[in-house]
Amino acid sequence: MHFFVRYNKKNKTRREIFTETHKELVEQGGIWLNDTSNSCFVMAALIAIVAFATSATVPGGVEEGSGTPTLEKQPAFNVFSISSLIALCFSVTAVVMFLAILTSRHQEKDFGRDLPTKLLCGLSSLFISMAAILVSFCAGHVFVLKDELKYATLPIYVVTCLPVTLFSMMQFPLYIDLIWATFKNVPERSYATVA
Repeated sequence: MHFFVRYNKKNKTRREIFTETHKELVEQGGIWLNDTSNSCFVMAALIAIVAFATSATVPGGVEEGSGTPTLEKQPAFNVFSISSLIALCFSVTAVVMFLAILTSRHQEKDFGRDLPTKLLCGLSSLFISMAAILVSFCAGHVFVLKDELKYATLPIYVVTCLPVTLFSMMQFPLYIDLIWATFKNVPERSYATVA
């Protein structure tokens, strides 16, 4: 920490030099971040819509007299209900995070910790909501397929989960790079000269 602002020979501070030399990089990073956030925002919004619809409906209906779900005693019913709520919660979180990225100012200081943390939180929430909505889908179809296609359910679920698994595998390197870049401590530059 310095008490006096230091200037170079052209009468510019470190911050001014950094801003000038990284202007194009900030613009390109902002465009990339907006494109990534926009596509992930759409996906998270679609999952939120589906998760809301599944968490609001009761598979099998309700009993007329008591109003309790007819399939309440089934283990798949609890899995369906909990995974629907998890998908709804995390997809809404992802929507909020991507919306925060899209509405940010994209200044160079925001790229240090703020925007990568929001993107990391948004991607984590998106992945969790995708997994939860797939679990909800599979648990909901247990009621439909349990008697007729008993032996075909596992291959059907594997094929159903394949596109999401491929998407996650394609985004995983970005996810690891974000974790590394966000939480890695970069050492301060030493101003001592070596002779």
